[in-house]
Amino acid sequence: MIWSKMKQNLENFLCPALVGRVEYRASSYRYIPDKAGQCYITVDKKEIFNMSDATTMIRWYQSEQDIKNDPKIQIPVCIEDLEIVRKDMGGTIPEERLAVIAKKRKTALCAKEMLAAQTALSKSDFYSAANSFLSGSIEESLESKDILLNVFALIDRRVGKKRLLSLEDKMKSKHPIVQYFYELRRSTMS
Repeated sequence: MIWSKMKQNLENFLCPALVGRVEYRASSYRYIPDKAGQCYITVDKKEIFNMSDATTMIRWYQSEQDIKNDPKIQIPVCIEDLEIVRKDMGGTIPEERLAVIAKKRKTALCAKEMLAAQTALSKSDFYSAANSFLSGSIEESLESKDILLNVFALIDRRVGKKRLLSLEDKMKSKHPIVQYFYELRRSTMS
């Protein structure tokens, strides 16, 4: 699908309050074949999410430390997580340490996922995510680990107020850009 048609399809799914505020943009380099194009999302004419911005790279360790030190990010540990740690450690770990180890593992996993999400995405990655969004269900996009699918779904007109409010707890452990678009969408509901 050509860019203009894809952009039109994506913008047709925007919730009415964000039409004209959120825009999908792309640049390409016709005469430099080895340089990939880039895509980005603007809100109120300000670039919010650039899929090829090298400055958004966060090292894994620093990301993990940020997650640990940010009181807004809550990483829940469930019984299954404790059982996995217990099994991996051979059942020799005291109960109170199981939760600490399980939380550390989930924090490290979350940091790795954030790092993978923030690596430079090319124009083709954006196209791929947009095609998945346009051809898939809104539920799949909301539940996906792909941050672009999450962003597309959160600002979609098919996501109503009730569903948006029910996502509040899930948003606490999502990538900051997904949280940004969640808050943007919530601000339009008043």
